[in-house]
Amino acid sequence: MALLPSTNRDLQYDNAKLRRRSAIRVVVRALFSSGVRRRCCSSCGLGQLLALLMLMGLGYLAFLQPDQSGHTNNKSLLRNLGGYNGHRWMKDSPFLKKFWSTHRLPNLPPKLRLGLLRQVSSSGNSSNHQENEVKLPFIAERNSPEELVWIKRQAAVVDAFKHAWNGYKQFALGFDELQPVSRRGINGLGGIGATAIDALDTAMIMGLDDVVEEAGGWIEKELANRFSHQGQVNLFETTIRVLGGLLSAYHLSGGDTSVPGIDGSKNGVALSPGPKPEVYLKLAKDLGDRLMAAFETSPSAIPFSDVVLSARSAHPAAGERGASSTSEVTTLQLEFWYLSKVTGDPKYGKAAMRVFEHIKGLPKLEGLVPIYMNPHSGTFQGNNIRLGSRGDSYYEYLLKVWIQQGGVGDGQDVQYLRGMYDEAMAGVKHLLVAKSVPNGLTFVGELPSGRNEDFSPKMDHLVCFLAGNLALGATRGFPEKDAKESGFLSEKDVQDLALAKELARTCYEMYNVTITGLAPEIAYFRTEGDHTEGMDGGKPDAQYKEDIIIKPLDRHNLLRPETVESLFVLYRITGDSMYREWGWKIFQAFEAHTKISTGGYSSIDDVTVANSYKRDKMETFFLGETLKYLFLLFGEDDVLPLSYFVFNTEAHPLPITWEGANSVLS
Repeated sequence: MALLPSTNRDLQYDNAKLRRRSAIRVVVRALFSSGVRRRCCSSCGLGQLLALLMLMGLGYLAFLQPDQSGHTNNKSLLRNLGGYNGHRWMKDSPFLKKFWSTHRLPNLPPKLRLGLLRQVSSSGNSSNHQENEVKLPFIAERNSPEELVWIKRQAAVVDAFKHAWNGYKQFALGFDELQPVSRRGINGLGGIGATAIDALDTAMIMGLDDVVEEAGGWIEKELANRFSHQGQVNLFETTIRVLGGLLSAYHLSGGDTSVPGIDGSKNGVALSPGPKPEVYLKLAKDLGDRLMAAFETSPSAIPFSDVVLSARSAHPAAGERGASSTSEVTTLQLEFWYLSKVTGDPKYGKAAMRVFEHIKGLPKLEGLVPIYMNPHSGTFQGNNIRLGSRGDSYYEYLLKVWIQQGGVGDGQDVQYLRGMYDEAMAGVKHLLVAKSVPNGLTFVGELPSGRNEDFSPKMDHLVCFLAGNLALGATRGFPEKDAKESGFLSEKDVQDLALAKELARTCYEMYNVTITGLAPEIAYFRTEGDHTEGMDGGKPDAQYKEDIIIKPLDRHNLLRPETVESLFVLYRITGDSMYREWGWKIFQAFEAHTKISTGGYSSIDDVTVANSYKRDKMETFFLGETLKYLFLLFGEDDVLPLSYFVFNTEAHPLPITWEGANSVLS
């Protein structure tokens, strides 16, 4: 395995492979090594050494001298010396610079925590994951009992991922998805091995080197040939799962040297086994070139929905008069823009961003838009407005593209996206947010005809992304406490964060109301005058059984990630462990009702009965999103921090730039 990176920038962030080491720790370690005294104090006697130690002690006391408020002023002192982050104060001292580069400890993986994780993971694979005490006193000294609980729960998620991957590897490697009951693979996404690509960065984040080698090895050997010979794929699905997965793998394997924590060497540094970063980038560029046909052949700024990879051609969808879904054409920008950034070719980002620039000038209903667009005319088609299927990630990417391209800083070129997002969220609160009866759950409904009088109290599980998105928009990814102390939270931000918390509870109750503990694909909420009977979740003592209506055709569960995604974001932002506890209960329900003993997990037909029929399909997003978000929810806050990364709609983390859009698209 290649050496891990060793740069001053490593000290500022942790991408699950790197850990911070303070200057004091480095100095102490170096003083106890033989090299320091030989090189610097070869003629020192015992008295001189004691005098040196006394001077160091006096310096230490002065350094920690409290200020008038009673607080030590070490941070202020460091800032006055020239920089608190990155130890820039050493740059003017040749000796200190040489000392630092010679004696700093290498960045090592978090062996203590990972060792515990692996011990817990290997000690029990039962479906209920009983939390037996782990007798590891040397670890217990370093972790509180509460931390040990979450380490063990995180290990249970790793077990689940390995069980899902092993089923796919044994029965379906190279196919898009696994049918775990039938123990065979199926191709529903173009036959390009979508699960292997979707799962890869999850394995990297979890530190599963064997899975990275297996998935990465298949990608390196087979994927280019699949691109050259396979037929039709959906532009949106292929972009978010495959292009996004390749770009995330490229970054996490050390390929992108433009962000903190990655070594600045020319070829990058592999932080995990498997192919070199350039393999992922080459495949991403090949795929991006083929997908560009959707933009280049369309007569408007709106791309066609379907691409024939082998022919590098594109055409409109067969149904809905050739319309493209609004969410599909506006959920390409994170991936295509980042592809431009890492290749240096602006064509990808320009084509994708042209969609938003075009939509900016179209008429909307208080910022809300219909769920279809006509690629021939470039206009919206129909009147149906919803934040569920075909509409959801339009609103998600308005915010996330703004964040990715430096909108939080000085990215002036994308400020219009924040304006569109804010207008849309005001429209959501005015036209779509309502309360259920009798217990007042907050939910987001739909406007099937685009008019307020046709409001429908229907809410897809997909809408549960909105809780996390609102929280992300309110604090820009920073913890709520820090955002408040900094003073940049506006009254609107505070309201958005409050709404995010209310929606997260509603989404959790969609799970908690059923006998299986799993949410239906769609729920309806009881409003005044609705007397529907016999359509509850099958759990007699559920607190909100009168509020949530589950119709027969909507009772299936597809292992979706949106609720645990929002729980992850809200936990990172608020620090409230309640979101972790909710996530653990959801994970236990997946284990109890969807796990297949021979490998993999299956979607189920009816969440309102205890022993539901298995639908015999493991969606790629169960490994790419659901288990990834649960792992991060139960883990440490400095792994993939939201101030450094933005997650695409398939949970592939991409780095945030502070350079603005001009440097990439010029």
